Amino acid sequence: MSDAHIPEKPALEGLETKWDEAWKAQGTYLFDRIRAAAAGRDGVYSVDTPPPTASGSLHIGHVFSYTHTDVKVRFERMRGKTVFYPMGWDDNGLPTERRVQNYYGVRCDPSLPYDADFTPPFQGDAKSLKPADQVPISRRNFIELCEALTLEDEKHFEDLFRQLGLSVDWTQTYRTISDDTIRTSQRAFLRNIERGEAYQSLAPTLWDIDFRSAIAQAELEDREQQASFHKVAFHKTDGSGDIVIETTRPELLAACVALVANPDDERYQPYFGSTVRTPVFDVEVPVLAHHLAQQDKGTGIAMICTFGDVTDIVWWRELDLPNRTILGMDGRVLPDAPEVITSEAGKAAYAELAGKTVFSAKKRMVELLEESGELLEVSKPFSHPVKFYEKGDRPLEIVSTRQWYVRNGARDAALRDKLLALGKGMNWHPDFMRVRYENWVGGLTGDWLVSRQRFFGVPIPVWYGLDENGERDYDRVLTPVLESLPVDPTTDVPPGYTEEQRGVPGGFEGEKDIFDTWATSSLTPQLAGGWDRDPELWSLVAPFDVRPQGQDIIRTWLFSTMLRSALEDDRAPWTDAAISGFIVDPDRKKMSKSKGNVVTPADILSQHGSDAVRYWAASSRLGTDAAFDPQNPTQIKIGRRLAIKVLNAAKFVLSFPVPEGAEVTHALDASMLAALHGVVREATKAYENYDHARALELTESFFWTFCDDYLELVKERAYNQTDVGQASAALALRQALSALLRLLAPVLSFATEETWSWFNEGSVHTAAWPVAQDEEWGDPAVLSVVGEALIGVRRAKTEAKVSQKAPVARAVIAGPEASLALIRLAEGDLKAVGRIADIEYADADTLAVTAIELAPQED
Repeated sequence: MSDAHIPEKPALEGLETKWDEAWKAQGTYLFDRIRAAAAGRDGVYSVDTPPPTASGSLHIGHVFSYTHTDVKVRFERMRGKTVFYPMGWDDNGLPTERRVQNYYGVRCDPSLPYDADFTPPFQGDAKSLKPADQVPISRRNFIELCEALTLEDEKHFEDLFRQLGLSVDWTQTYRTISDDTIRTSQRAFLRNIERGEAYQSLAPTLWDIDFRSAIAQAELEDREQQASFHKVAFHKTDGSGDIVIETTRPELLAACVALVANPDDERYQPYFGSTVRTPVFDVEVPVLAHHLAQQDKGTGIAMICTFGDVTDIVWWRELDLPNRTILGMDGRVLPDAPEVITSEAGKAAYAELAGKTVFSAKKRMVELLEESGELLEVSKPFSHPVKFYEKGDRPLEIVSTRQWYVRNGARDAALRDKLLALGKGMNWHPDFMRVRYENWVGGLTGDWLVSRQRFFGVPIPVWYGLDENGERDYDRVLTPVLESLPVDPTTDVPPGYTEEQRGVPGGFEGEKDIFDTWATSSLTPQLAGGWDRDPELWSLVAPFDVRPQGQDIIRTWLFSTMLRSALEDDRAPWTDAAISGFIVDPDRKKMSKSKGNVVTPADILSQHGSDAVRYWAASSRLGTDAAFDPQNPTQIKIGRRLAIKVLNAAKFVLSFPVPEGAEVTHALDASMLAALHGVVREATKAYENYDHARALELTESFFWTFCDDYLELVKERAYNQTDVGQASAALALRQALSALLRLLAPVLSFATEETWSWFNEGSVHTAAWPVAQDEEWGDPAVLSVVGEALIGVRRAKTEAKVSQKAPVARAVIAGPEASLALIRLAEGDLKAVGRIADIEYADADTLAVTAIELAPQED
């Protein structure tokens, strides 16, 4: 292109809109399927892009991690790969339902009929409403609101990602609640059932009483909570005295099924096999031994309740104990007492607890124990970890429910070993993240719970036959034919039945539960890559090249995707995993919505420019946490300065015409190009190894040397059309600019595209990545040594308190002979920029400008 395209005053403002529209119109980032098919799988670079949860707004952490992926993608595209870079939206799940409730002021009541004319009572300002004040609506009305709000959020997300400059192919998008997604998710699950990998079971379940749903092990987090030990007396059945236990959950006394102590604890060995009677409720329970009982905790003996914590579940299962659950799914004490409570006093005491919340039940139970004289002591409050759903507000309870599970290796050593082997066969960036995966696999305690008692999600595609009494026969699970997918068992009918048989004896009943969101998100390679709908595409992109993601969801997303791929294809779903670190606030605390310290990126992008924000993100290595201070975003400011310098330096370089037939003949020009090729070589290796920060560091360092030293040294020669070395300087400048723009393009995607357009056809992002030439350009030390001498001249002028343009009659440069010889090769350029008439050289151990003699000033 001609230089007429260069603006008078280049600026970053407006480049995001200008080039996003151009890329969209030109199809710059579209997946070229014909080219991919011709090249084969080795010619494709495929990305299993994280689908952000479409509920609310993106935060600065999204900008951080998605930029890491985009930088690598742009590099691979310029290296000649056909890039498959889709985007998904994670629509369904508990976060979306919570957002809809808070946004519209509604809650789902499946018993209500559909209202075609329903209008939500609020629009975006109902978060402060109590759950009881939310308007109940039908399941269909609720799902419609979920659909509407997620579509709105997704449009905002796409706009922000476009502003950020993600080189996503926006024609390759999917939603985790679309028909195609439901079909894929249901088909994969039905294959799990067919192979015996999926099953249902009635078992203790971690339960969130606000979301009214089961929670999987991978979704747990520990939070510190206040508690007190209550010292309680159990009475020996033989009347010989009491056994004292300490518990933080006296409200579960009615659910007590045993006492347990360590088998090596001599204090309690005499009582193993005997029984005691519970306080207040007078129920006989055994005293048992188990290695998990801690001798140094409390009195060394504990009560087993069904269920107070996850250890209770282990004891209950391994000691084959009865189930006396007293908490319901609403978190309140069930109305009916366990059958083993037979005394009138015990029944009366239980009646006082029935219907109460856990908090209120604990308070009343303590009062009952005090009244009976069986509460011996209450400790001072202390802090201890309690299980929460990671997105929940109240501690989890454990209730007995029937759920669907997928085998994950927790109880299958062969599957566990396979998952570990597949993990070892992958490339992890950084490598130490592999340990987190291995620790998770090795620490699994139960199979993957995949069912949820919610509304907006992928329906579990099964029905149950009903017996002659109209009760579910869980041994008769009815499944659809694959061709009928997607199905909704609450409205669709199983093969061989009619709608009239729904809910009647001898008929059927549809499953109302939906899949956990991870049960669908675990299939993102299949969803994006056309696993069940486009075999040709699947063969071109799978297994994917990279899974980029955050370190906090290795246990959920990465592991679950690995599991599904191992079960379905007996292979890892990707060759590489790129794990980003966290964003932390100035106090080094992880940014999260729950902590209230999240920064939304829209204002940051608008204020500083997308290239500046991309620079900040790309400056951090994978797996490394990055601090972000919105009040003083130093790295972003540095990135903006770099992007502006790219515009100005390019305009300056392009002002020097390159004569036809020009060649690089000058030692300084050859030195600069030799140094540049070294940068190309090292930066390429860094990008290949997913070390974008190192590649940026190398390129940026050379770019500033190029601008501050080389440009200054050769500008006089490049301007002077009569100088024999003008053509060499102009050509070297143009070649360097071309290479530097391509090296910086993955990070500064807008500034480099703008400047590339001033003298090239097409996009810099589809231009060939620069290749380091093997030919001998020259000695790269010339540039560094002459640049050091130039700095010395400038320092001397500063110390003399004169302008840098002040003429110098004589300068003395001392240094080793080898360094002085290199300076002599570019002496003319140094004299020109330093306004030096004569240079004298002197031997010394280190290079320095030891003296300058200013030229006489004209009157």
